[in-house]
Amino acid sequence: MSEADANSVISQMVHTWSTGGWVMIALAVLGFLMYATAAHLLLSLYHRGLKKATDNDIRGWIASPESAPSRIREIIRYSQDSVRSLRDVEGRFREVEALKVPEVDRRLTSLGVMVVAAPLFGLLGTVLGMLLTFKAIGVGGSSVSEVVAKGISEALVATQTGLTVALPGWMAAFLAKRWRAEYASFLARLESITLRYFRPRFHGMTRVFTRADFAESKRAAKPNLTPS
Repeated sequence: MSEADANSVISQMVHTWSTGGWVMIALAVLGFLMYATAAHLLLSLYHRGLKKATDNDIRGWIASPESAPSRIREIIRYSQDSVRSLRDVEGRFREVEALKVPEVDRRLTSLGVMVVAAPLFGLLGTVLGMLLTFKAIGVGGSSVSEVVAKGISEALVATQTGLTVALPGWMAAFLAKRWRAEYASFLARLESITLRYFRPRFHGMTRVFTRADFAESKRAAKPNLTPS
């Protein structure tokens, strides 16, 4: 792109911005907050490698937390630190879920509100532009056509900008919801494999049957045929 073409594009953007009225300022602020929230949310939910992890991979991470990915290493360590029963492990995972998942849900709610607000601001600009148009028609005068053109332009530009700002935010919210579901599913999977891994170690909640226990249970179940 030549310098003249670049200057033409910039001047056209400035003209469009000035045509939309004060609603364009609100849309710019809203768009900045929306995209910043979406970027932060997607970065915090970027766990694509966790979805592909097999059960053997997760068991290896549980046995050796240092080998786990950095994003879940602390979760695995926390779920194992000073636990004395399977109930303690379950409680640790409930705490992790209560800390991680609701925070994501709050950000998703905020992002959804901003996505909905962008077209509404565009609609507000449309209404203001049409009011300006009708006012010019009612007043009359030699400059009616110029004012009408300005009002219609303001209405159309605001609507277009509102939709343009909202669509990428909507796609980011959809992707964030999908990754949130994958993350919650992975936490449930991690908890299940952790409980199976530690079950033989905690005799208080789940009894571990040895060969001697099995033989003793068979003897106890065998009927006593010795006459009294």
